[in-house]
Amino acid sequence: MVGIVTYGAYIPRYRIKVEEIAKIWNKNADDIKRGLNVFEKSVPDLDEDAITLAVEAARSAVGRINMDPCEIGAIYVGSESHPYAVKPSATVVAEALGASPNLTAADYEFACKAGTAAIQTCMGMVSSQMIKYGVAIGTDTSQAAPGNALEFATGASAAAYVIGRDDVMVEIEDTCSYTTDTPDFWRREKMSYPEHGGRFTGEPAYFKHVLSATNRLFEKTGTCADDYDYAVFHQPNGKFPQRAAKMLGFSKDQIEAGLMVKKIGNTYSAASLTGLAAVLDQAKPDSKILMTSFGSGAGCDSFRMRVTDLIEKYRDCAPSVSKLIENPKYLDYGQYVKHTKKLRMC
Repeated sequence: MVGIVTYGAYIPRYRIKVEEIAKIWNKNADDIKRGLNVFEKSVPDLDEDAITLAVEAARSAVGRINMDPCEIGAIYVGSESHPYAVKPSATVVAEALGASPNLTAADYEFACKAGTAAIQTCMGMVSSQMIKYGVAIGTDTSQAAPGNALEFATGASAAAYVIGRDDVMVEIEDTCSYTTDTPDFWRREKMSYPEHGGRFTGEPAYFKHVLSATNRLFEKTGTCADDYDYAVFHQPNGKFPQRAAKMLGFSKDQIEAGLMVKKIGNTYSAASLTGLAAVLDQAKPDSKILMTSFGSGAGCDSFRMRVTDLIEKYRDCAPSVSKLIENPKYLDYGQYVKHTKKLRMC
């Protein structure tokens, strides 16, 4: 069965607290924390971008099992913050990994589900035996305009998954998607920051798609929430995934392990994949996992997964998500503006 052969994550060390942002814009930090269930967020270093984050996550994945990167046949990088408008991120990642040039590589964009779309592509190529291994990466240094509500939650992280047929840590037993043209979030060419259609963001976009994709997976697999040990949903804030989980019949205990948004913010294409990495860091063999990503515009990818015995062999061979969020360095708003390049020369 096709599945996850290895995985890795990367989270920048820098953080900014909600209180620091709220102070600048004369907002009530307690109200924001209650409303979003986000307390702080990750911030890229001065020399970090979506590519460098992707490289770190991919190196962690490959290094976990001491994999020969020349066996990689495809690399797909999903992001909303590719550093170049015209120049692929995937080729830089391939070069940094030391992969053979005998591979296919591309950048993916579908808001916050570009990384899971990359996983599905790798699954198809591996299943058809076109390649032995494919690497799917979700990575973002999320953007938000100064003073916008998004600024309180947009973070930075990356997660990489190697998909293959042999010696899998996690079997991907099924996947399905649900997609419509719902204009809840967008950024046009040359716009520095995205915009969102407030009345579309919740019910018609996030909740309709997450519930539809997950229920479709339930129907395909003949399962329900009680059949899973863990569930991971896209995390634009801390409230939405909890509400969606409850509507689908999941308990707080089933989603808590993967709910990283409270500590690192919404990391867009990396959000659900970083949550999945946190779950895999503690999941036991034979654990059943459901993951449903969400991308604005709008669509969802749902996955049913089963953890194998190999997870125990390689669990401690790469930094865990819990380790990556230790010892943060907190920034004031001025430093944050500098790190996120919000001051631009005309």
